[in-house]
Amino acid sequence: MSDSSVSVVIAYHSGYGHTTRMAEAVRDGAASVTGTTVELLPVDALTEEHWATLDAAHAIVFGSPTYMGSASPAFHTFAHDTSGRWYTQVWKDKVAAGFTSSGAMSGDKLNTLQYFTVLAAQHGMHWVNLDLLPGGGEGELNRLGGWLGAMAQSPGDGGPEMMQKSDLLTAAHLGQRVAEHTRLLHRARSLA
Repeated sequence: MSDSSVSVVIAYHSGYGHTTRMAEAVRDGAASVTGTTVELLPVDALTEEHWATLDAAHAIVFGSPTYMGSASPAFHTFAHDTSGRWYTQVWKDKVAAGFTSSGAMSGDKLNTLQYFTVLAAQHGMHWVNLDLLPGGGEGELNRLGGWLGAMAQSPGDGGPEMMQKSDLLTAAHLGQRVAEHTRLLHRARSLA
């Protein structure tokens, strides 16, 4: 990685594939920004090498389905496992953002995004929100009207292939925004 490039890692859990599709959309959006490298890391299969990748990243985007009003148990385990990094502030001043999906239209997805923001704040990270006005409906960006991060909704009996295109485009927008903000912060630090 050159001095002008930045790395974005997407740390996510996916139960049935919907959140994986969102993670891939976030990746594609971030990768569209020149000089950005992006890596997907499922949090339920992290190795020491993966932890080192997270520690070296300029930005970490958190993703999880919303189960019972919060992030999945696998994501909660990952968050708990970051406590050593919290204690040594290894992730301080990294950029952070988040995304989630659920079967219900609301599904308490906001609570999952708030969980991510608290996790990021505890690590001293800079949160990047979703800078979109609520969409007017199907086919528009931010159709679910979130601000903290990207949200997706799919019927519980529909597979990942049934996800709304607008939700995936919103996730890609978030990825692009994270990469742009990460590059700005990285450039500012190099000038200081």
